[in-house]
Amino acid sequence: MEIRKATMEDLPRILALYEQARAFMKANGNPDQWGDNYPEPELVRQDIAGGHSYVCEAEGEIAGVFYFSCDPDPGYARIDDGAWLNDAPYGVVHRITASSRQRGVASFCLDWAFAQCKNVRIDTYKDNQPMQNLLKKKGFTRCGTVYVSGGSPRIAFQKI
Repeated sequence: MEIRKATMEDLPRILALYEQARAFMKANGNPDQWGDNYPEPELVRQDIAGGHSYVCEAEGEIAGVFYFSCDPDPGYARIDDGAWLNDAPYGVVHRITASSRQRGVASFCLDWAFAQCKNVRIDTYKDNQPMQNLLKKKGFTRCGTVYVSGGSPRIAFQKI
């Protein structure tokens, strides 16, 4: 597997992966995290244009996509019911998803992000048990509750 920055040419495949992820979430008890249209195509375009969208290629096709940045995330300034493990500069992962046809893609993406910055933060929805399980397996520590735009609570994780 290989990670590279996404390009606008990747947009149709990326949007298809997000559509597949929304269907998976709904089928597995998590219909509310991404609803019917998150992330919106315009947000994905912004991620790509800003250089923060990455794809994971496996066997010649895009098998995963995620947002990664080493810029502070404004949504992580406040954390309730706990605390971050440290206040050092960090990388952040958002909007991670992987093809159902390829095993280990999300794990590979998280490993890549940690290799870029040995201090990574991520959040997920309370009903997203597959992601919570993956984060725990990958050595992330549950730190508390953060709030995404619109005020929706998310479980915050960090790995150092």
